[in-house]
Parts: sequence; C-alpha cells; structure tokens
Amino acid sequence: MIDVTGQISGVERRIGDRTLPAGQARVLTIAQTYDAPVADVFDACTNPQRIPRWFLPVSGDLTLGGRYQLEGNAGGTVERCDPPHGFAATWEMGDEVSWIEVRLSEAGPDRTRFELDHVAHVDDNRWAEYGPGAVGIGWDLALLGLASHFAADGVGLEPSAAAEWLASPQARQFITDSGERWTAASVAAGTPADEAHAAGERVIAFYTGTPAS
Repeated sequence: MIDVTGQISGVERRIGDRTLPAGQARVLTIAQTYDAPVADVFDACTNPQRIPRWFLPVSGDLTLGGRYQLEGNAGGTVERCDPPHGFAATWEMGDEVSWIEVRLSEAGPDRTRFELDHVAHVDDNRWAEYGPGAVGIGWDLALLGLASHFAADGVGLEPSAAAEWLASPQARQFITDSGERWTAASVAAGTPADEAHAAGERVIAFYTGTPAS
C-alpha cells in the first residue's frame, strides 16, 4: 500500500519565473529527499537500464548532446551533464519545447535532495485553464515512482502496475492531493485564489476523468 499522505507531504513545490532569450518563462520546481547516496540517485535518473524501473522506457543516447525519447511521452536533447550532481535537457512534445534541469545534493549521510525545474513558455490562456498542475501532477507521479524505487521496505509503485493503480481510488486521492498542493503553490506565487482554485479543479478533473464541480 502506497503512503499517499506521506509522499504528498514529503515533496516541495513552488512556482517562479525566468527570463530567457525568447522571453519570460514560468518555472515549476519540485523536490524530494531520498535515502540513497547522490551517485546512486544520479545513476537511477540517467541509466537507461534503471529509468524504466521507476519512470518510463527510454531510448536514444543519454550522453551530452545526445537525443533521447521516453516511450509515449517527451523526447529531447541532453544539453548539460554534471555527474553526479545533475543534468539539463530539452523536453519536447510535438512542436512544443520546454526544458528540465535536475540538481542533486547531499542531504546527510547517504541521503540526497532531488530538485527538478521544468521551465516553459506557457500560453496565458492555457495557464488560466489548468494552472501548474497540468505538468506538476505528472512530476508528482514521477517522484512517487522514484521514491518507490528507493523504498527500503519495497513497498511502492512499480511501472508495470502503474496503469492498474491509476484507476484505483488511492490514485485518484493522490492526484487530487497533488492538484491541491499545486493550487496552493500557484496562490503563493501570486495567482488570485479564485482563479487558482478553478484551474486546480479543472486539472484534477482532467487527470481523474471526473467532472469539475
């Protein structure tokens, strides 16, 4: 049984912005600390044999300048690699390009803080419709997979069981809790509360397949 409350509470979420050559971009940051050494977490995030054990099957070249493709999801180019402290890559879906940056740092003996920025130029209308949960919920699910990968008791979510689990009441609760936390992060970043909550309800409904209230 997955500890939904513990996993949701163990993740940090915030929203910011960054000026890029092409203009202003939104930055979604998600972070969690794992009971594993930095080198081990880096390997789990960059080794094509391990990535499918907690995330998605991946193909391509995971070296600097190489192209990668996650099965049924994004692909891109590895733009920076600083083992074992992090990497950066483009995140391409269709004709849309954004960027991910992963930073790993020691958080105590054999403990690692994982922090990911997802940087994107987001259309204001789309942001108003769904808010940060549109990508934030997906990253929460990814961090759940990584937490399961490092779980000492072996209790967690294996990718092979993900599809079945996503149809469960527990998954709907996880998605709902994640959406509500991203709504709170949006409010903290300055989004008017009524707009943030309306967008949060819509994105939760989208992920769970239930009508928004």
